[in-house]
Amino acid sequence: MRQGMAEKREAIVVGARKVFGRDGYTRTSVESIAKEAVVSTRTIYNHFPGGKAQLFRAVVVEGSEPVVEARLDAIDRRLHKVTAADLEQDLVDFVRAWVAPLRRFADHFAVVRQMRVEIAHVPEEFLTAWRQSGPQRASDAVAERFARLAADGLLATDDPALAARHLLLLTVTEIDEVSFHGAVSLSEAAEIAIIESGVRAFLRGYAPR
Repeated sequence: MRQGMAEKREAIVVGARKVFGRDGYTRTSVESIAKEAVVSTRTIYNHFPGGKAQLFRAVVVEGSEPVVEARLDAIDRRLHKVTAADLEQDLVDFVRAWVAPLRRFADHFAVVRQMRVEIAHVPEEFLTAWRQSGPQRASDAVAERFARLAADGLLATDDPALAARHLLLLTVTEIDEVSFHGAVSLSEAAEIAIIESGVRAFLRGYAPR
């Protein structure tokens, strides 16, 4: 793809992300995306012949990529060399790094927030594509790392995937609930308090006896 075309496509995707995040899937029109991206509707259809549906899929899938990369990096940096003495702090640091993309990629998470609200009206194939390209890749990577922690005797579990899910439910999901999925800003102190209490609760169930 020539540079000019690639830049135009990127402008369309960025504009669409803003509109979908603001208005949701069902209320968004190709015309409103064209206005936000400062392009014609014809230009949008040249890049996305499938119109709004194809563009929405590109927005949710491509928007997931940098989030997943940031979370895989959090796993590699924070759960690489874990010791029993530092386990609690390492998990706290890991979760803090895991939730950082909520702020860095606010436009993407605005789309995710709208998608959850409109869940009954969003085509299932989009939800599947989003899960596979984003949340599932990241959660699978956490489960794999937790399996290593269990093998090293640092976690007591025969189901690392479930353990990983429990940690994220106790921390990340709680932050999502309190912040209305990122719509309301939390102070750093409030975020840390949620993470630390969640990690302590997690370790009461999963720390080796």
